[in-house]
Amino acid sequence: MKYSIIFLSIIFFFNLQESTAQLADKNMYVIKNLNTHPTPYSAIWGYRAPDGREYAILGCYDGTSFVDVTDAYNIHQAGFTPSTNPASGNNLWREMKTFSHYAYIVSEVPNSGIQIVDLQYLPDSIHFVKQFIPAGHTSTHSISQSGPYLYLNGCNASFGRGVTILDLSVDPETPVKRGGYNVDYIHDCRVVNDTIYAANINIGKVSIIAATNKDTLIRFKIFDNLFGSGPHNTALTDDRKFLFVTDEIGISPRLMKIWNITDVTNPVYVTNWQPTGITSSIVHNVEIYGNYALVAHYTAGIRLIDISNPAVPVEVAWYDSYPSSNGGTYDGCWGVYMFPSGKIIASDRLTGLYVLRTTFNISMAMQGYYNPSTDQLNKMDTVRAYLRQTSAPYQIVDSSSAVIDSVSFSGSFKFSNASAGTYYIAVKHRNCVETWSRAGGESYNPVSVPNYDFTSSDTKAFGNNMVQVASSHVLYALYSGDVNFDGLVNLADVILTSNDVLLFTTGYVNTDLTGDNVVNLTDLIIDQNNAVKFISKIVP
Repeated sequence: MKYSIIFLSIIFFFNLQESTAQLADKNMYVIKNLNTHPTPYSAIWGYRAPDGREYAILGCYDGTSFVDVTDAYNIHQAGFTPSTNPASGNNLWREMKTFSHYAYIVSEVPNSGIQIVDLQYLPDSIHFVKQFIPAGHTSTHSISQSGPYLYLNGCNASFGRGVTILDLSVDPETPVKRGGYNVDYIHDCRVVNDTIYAANINIGKVSIIAATNKDTLIRFKIFDNLFGSGPHNTALTDDRKFLFVTDEIGISPRLMKIWNITDVTNPVYVTNWQPTGITSSIVHNVEIYGNYALVAHYTAGIRLIDISNPAVPVEVAWYDSYPSSNGGTYDGCWGVYMFPSGKIIASDRLTGLYVLRTTFNISMAMQGYYNPSTDQLNKMDTVRAYLRQTSAPYQIVDSSSAVIDSVSFSGSFKFSNASAGTYYIAVKHRNCVETWSRAGGESYNPVSVPNYDFTSSDTKAFGNNMVQVASSHVLYALYSGDVNFDGLVNLADVILTSNDVLLFTTGYVNTDLTGDNVVNLTDLIIDQNNAVKFISKIVP
């Protein structure tokens, strides 16, 4: 009996460790967290206005918040639509979608119908149009949209517990009820090219429904999402060959499953996915953006996955909005959305809106800092990086500083405002020659986790303006010695370094080219050699 107790204690300890131990956030950071409404929060969606401004639409317990997230330094609520009944306990669920310049909001609050909000007056204000209640309708669990059609899922029984279509093509402010498919309860659905991929959460199945005729919906396939599953939502890759299905209920672990639906009449199971190092958290929602899947994973937070090969999903970034636990509860991140700019928005049940972005990882080495005996830098140090336009006058679009690691030679830079495009990357270290990326600039896609490696070749620098510092392998570094940072290594720099050598200067000073906190002959030799070579900044 004694040994059984010890064994059970060990099992409990490791289960506890799994549910509470946290991995550090990776390649993703918070621009802003807003938590100004009563909890819990629910779903989230995004709206990009014709003028390019971006807005998060956040489900709150007391209503729906419209937040301007365009300017990373001025994120603020631009409007609010109250719940139809703030006292109802069913305010726990609220979802929304957009069409044209309208937002459509649904909830499980009795007699809530559909709240219609006109967004065309943003950024100044929003305009509440009306509460629209179709005949027989009272509440809705979730809402989907494709073209000028809304798809209401899990409504009250008299209206339809499956999926029902509302037509917006004639008058977006007065939707027209069309057909529906109500054989089974549908929790949520994805609609692509007039095909509905529906999550039958209570029976562990996924239904594929033809909606070409909006008045007559036909289910042509239903399949088990494997044994013991509870499908919550679905998402489809751009080529419509792979279907991602999240299991919110069912046997643990609750997995995201990937199906090959090249033949939609014969889905083939491919693989499943869980967050890095976590098996206890529950998956909730998945959205797909090109080669990336963005996942709301409750207590494990926001997860970004490279699905360029859907059979081998690779997690590349995450941020845990609920760091106190990775347990199997319905706390943490509910929903996620990504804008074309690369901004990610997410809703956390207890802490509200998160506006996030992935980091730009830049690798570089500093000539004087590099120690060939250890194949490392003598110390970590801060570098500032700039994204510049690729045509004159090469204006700075965004900038960020980061610490370059002494072992990996890499730093994670946070460009919170730059949109996708082609830029020159310029890097500045306190005693190195300013160095730009190669001619023509680099493609920057903030939707991914972009990387740029100056160390791999001198061609990665504009004008090949770097020096090879390792003899046994390829490793290029920024030229050291521009102590006064005028873009040149010349006599002025040598004099400054020489004076500090004579004064036995120590500490964090620009003339310490080797990063050992002592200015000595080694630093002076580096400076003199680069001055003799007329090393200078080379830019377009």
